[in-house]
Amino acid sequence: MKARVHITLKQGVLDPQGKAIASALHHMGFAGVEGVRQGKFLELDLKSTDRAAAEKEVRTMCERLLANTVIEDYAVELVK
Repeated sequence: MKARVHITLKQGVLDPQGKAIASALHHMGFAGVEGVRQGKFLELDLKSTDRAAAEKEVRTMCERLLANTVIEDYAVELVK
C-alpha cells in the first residue's frame, strides 16, 4: 500500500517561497496567477494491508516527524 502525504503551510502563515514563485511567474508572463502556496509531497511504501491501521500509522508519522503541526497542515491519501 502507498501513502501519499501533502503538507502545506496553514492559512495565515507567511509563505515567502510561494511569494517568490508567484513573482517569478508574473515576470515570465503568467499574469493570471493570483497567489502561490508551496508545500511538500511525500510518498511512502507501506507493508500494512490494513487500511485503517496504515492511515493511523501515517498520521502518527506526520504528527511526530513529517509535518510541523504548529504551522503546517497535512492530508493523507492511501492507494493500493
